[in-house]
Amino acid sequence: MTAPAILEPIIEFLGHVTTPQAWIERALVEQEILLLDHRVLEYKAAQSALSLLGRHINRPELTAKMSRLVREELVHFEQVTRLIKKRGIALKGLSASRYAAGLRTLVRAQEPHKLIDILIVGAFIEARSCERFAALVPHLDAELAKFYAGLLESEGRHYQGYIELARLYAEGEDVEARIAEIRAEENRLISTPDEQFRFHSGVPV
Repeated sequence: MTAPAILEPIIEFLGHVTTPQAWIERALVEQEILLLDHRVLEYKAAQSALSLLGRHINRPELTAKMSRLVREELVHFEQVTRLIKKRGIALKGLSASRYAAGLRTLVRAQEPHKLIDILIVGAFIEARSCERFAALVPHLDAELAKFYAGLLESEGRHYQGYIELARLYAEGEDVEARIAEIRAEENRLISTPDEQFRFHSGVPV
């Protein structure tokens, strides 16, 4: 599948709210932070999928998708780590962005609503990651552009997997309405001023 074909449904899912140009410009001068945060995000994505698998180990459709996702995210984690080392960037901790935490404030406490919300939030995180990779690719050096372009398909597949599971386990709930509610917050986090630069941060202040 070509990049435009992958991106079209993702952009629609994201409500046609794309990465602000100001964020791209900041990313190009903050590539060290970009890569360090990306590395952590790949680990957190694997961790979240593994946790979800453990809590719902008797749901075979979910465990199949999450097992594969965990493996792929850890491969990406290793790939980003190698890039960071190759570029002479020192590994260090970074504070988390407001993005994932902001989305997770919308997750309801009771099941099955909690599972549906977690899956939808996961879909938005993966979809936004894919959109950001695509936004960055034309502006990066050849090595990093090739790497990020190569992540588009897997990230797009992850987003689709999360949404498929949310619809599968909906139990009569209006998933599309819930997607719309979470989308509004996702769009706000991406489109409003943000004092902190991270891979999923908003408009740089």
